[in-house]
Amino acid sequence: MSALLLVALVLGLLVLRQPVVVILGAVTAYCYAVIGDGEIGWIIVDAWEAANRELLLSIPLYVLAGNIMSRGAMATRLIRVSQALTAPVPGGLAIATVLSCALFAAVSGSGTVTLLAIGAVMYPALVDAGYPRSFALGLLCAGGTLGIIIPPSIPLILYGVMTQTSVTGLFIAGIGPGLLLVTLLVAYSLARYGRIRTGAWQRQEIRAALKSGVWSLFMPVLILGGIYSGYFTATESAAVAVVYAVLVETLIHRQLGLRDLYAVTGETVRLLGALFPVLMLALSLNMFLTYEQLPETLVRSMSAWIDSPTMFLVLTNGLLLLVGCLVDIGSAILILAPLLQPLAVAQGIDPIH
Repeated sequence: MSALLLVALVLGLLVLRQPVVVILGAVTAYCYAVIGDGEIGWIIVDAWEAANRELLLSIPLYVLAGNIMSRGAMATRLIRVSQALTAPVPGGLAIATVLSCALFAAVSGSGTVTLLAIGAVMYPALVDAGYPRSFALGLLCAGGTLGIIIPPSIPLILYGVMTQTSVTGLFIAGIGPGLLLVTLLVAYSLARYGRIRTGAWQRQEIRAALKSGVWSLFMPVLILGGIYSGYFTATESAAVAVVYAVLVETLIHRQLGLRDLYAVTGETVRLLGALFPVLMLALSLNMFLTYEQLPETLVRSMSAWIDSPTMFLVLTNGLLLLVGCLVDIGSAILILAPLLQPLAVAQGIDPIH
């Protein structure tokens, strides 16, 4: 009966078009009050205990670093390098767009920030070069998703936090799929609009672009190299990214002042203000589910229906496709990761997979 009322509560809130934070808050409160021992106050205690992790600091720091680069000159200089190197290639501007998204994703950790930073420059450039508006929008949206998989990735950090999985291992695992997606996007661009040319190689422009973009190009080397060498943790690398971006934009490029940094910080805080309440509630709900041994119960129940890893992966991909049409990736990870990860382990699938 309690489970049916919980489902009815969720469906009712969905019909009323309530935001994820309201739905998750109502579900968490219901679980503690009705299914648990009735002490709703434990929500705050459990949320604080679960969120008291150094790793969570990396999320706002990566977003702040990406916003600083977007507001300053580092993003545009990355784009200039990509354009200079791909100018003579048929469909070169589309390729430059994909490469710019990949490079920016490798330092910002956010698909949204990547899309905003690269899209503001490359969308009008693609349209002016003769690419259809629909293709330009599709390419930028697809390129923006590279920030989800190419490390350092905020969604990967969220998954690591919710499932107690090594974030460094997740970052390493994201390299191959990220490069594969870049290759597929480039191949599709060439197949569809490879006839569109944008110019010729100009040694002077290549030299100038590399010279102006050297500080931007060094940033992913510094961040990812520090993580993979073991010199930085994920949180330390995020702090280094912020300090590096501030120093480059204020002292070398001289594009940002104190007022600009204040404005960028305010934008970052407002953006994260929508994420962290959801994160706190999700962590509290995750602890409740662990107390009640729901993941173990779910594994025992689903084992009778899922008899192979292949079936599990097919069903999981179908579920994620459906959920992705309804909620953002961060909310989906916070809600589903603690439930799906034990099922994957029971099927012999590595949590990083």
